Amino acid sequence: MIARTSRSLRPMAAILTGTLLLAGCGARIQDGTASVRKVTVNRCGEQVEYTTPARAVVYEAGSADKLFALGLTEHVHGYVMPPANPPVEESPWAAEYAEVEFLSDDLLNRELVVDAKADFVVAGWRSGFSDQRGITPAILDGLKIQSFMHAESCFNYPGHPERVTPFEGLYTDLERLGRIFGVEDRARALVAGYRERVEAVRARTPKGDPVPVFLYDSGTDKPFTAGAQVPPNDIIRFSGGRNVFAGLDARWSEVTWEAVVEARPEVIVILDYGDKPAREKIAFLKEFPATSALPAVVHDRFYVLDYNEGISGPRNIDGLEGFAAYLRDLER
Repeated sequence: MIARTSRSLRPMAAILTGTLLLAGCGARIQDGTASVRKVTVNRCGEQVEYTTPARAVVYEAGSADKLFALGLTEHVHGYVMPPANPPVEESPWAAEYAEVEFLSDDLLNRELVVDAKADFVVAGWRSGFSDQRGITPAILDGLKIQSFMHAESCFNYPGHPERVTPFEGLYTDLERLGRIFGVEDRARALVAGYRERVEAVRARTPKGDPVPVFLYDSGTDKPFTAGAQVPPNDIIRFSGGRNVFAGLDARWSEVTWEAVVEARPEVIVILDYGDKPAREKIAFLKEFPATSALPAVVHDRFYVLDYNEGISGPRNIDGLEGFAAYLRDLER
C-alpha cells in the first residue's frame, strides 16, 4: 500500500481574522516621534532584543509558513527556496507566497540578505545558517540584521544550545515569533489549535506494539534518515509507530543499510523532495538487494511524506494526521 499525504492543512490564520485586525497595528513599527517597540526573546538559549521586523527574508517553506500562519505576510519581503522544496503553488499559503518576492533558489547567503535590505532573517541552524557559508546569527548581528532560528535546530548551536522535542520546537517558534511581532494572542490561539489536533491523533493510535518505521530521505551507498531531533520522529511516535532510528541523538543523519536491515521496518516513510521524487526512491528500495526483502518492501507499505511536512513548520500537523490515518488503515 503506497499512500501520499493530502496536503490539506487548514491555516488557522483564516479562523483568526478578527484577531488579525486588532493585533496587526500593534505589530508595526510606528513612524515619526512614536517609540519603536522592543522585546527580548530567547534565540537558541541566548536572550536577544528585537524591534518589530518590517522586511523579513525567510529560508525554505518552514520559515515562511510560520510567518504566514501568523498572518504576518505584510512583514515578509521575500523568500529563498532551494530546489528540494515542492512548488510554492502547492502550499496552503500559495496566495501569501504570491504577495512576496522570490529571491533565490540557492542556499541562504549573506550577500543575498544584504542586497534584499533585510531587517530579519528566519532559518535553522545548519539549515540556512552556516559557519562555512559565512551567514550566522553572530555575523548578522554585526551587520545590524536581526535573525531567528528554529528551536528544533538549536540543540547543537555553538555556545548557546537549546533542546526541545521537534513539535514543541514548532510551538515555541510560533510563540516567540508572536512576541517579536506583537501578535501573542494570535500565536497562542494557533498553538492551541495545533495541540488539539495532535492530541486528537494520539487518542486514536492503533492498539498493540508500535509499528517499526524507517524514514528514507535519500542516499544509495548509505541511507540518510531522521534521528530523534527532527519532526518525522514525532510524527511517527505520535501516530503510534516507532522510528527505528529514534536512538540517534541527531537531526538528519547517515546510517548503514546493515542497520536498516537489522531493524526490519514494517513501514517505510519516503520524504518527497522537489528534486528527488518519491517514486524513484521506492523503485530503488524494491530493486536494491539489501532492502528488497524488508517486510515494508515485500508488503508494499510505503508512505509518502511531503518535504514541507518533514521540516519544522505548521505543515508538520498535516503530516502527522496523514500518517496516523495510514497506520490506522493498516490495522483494519
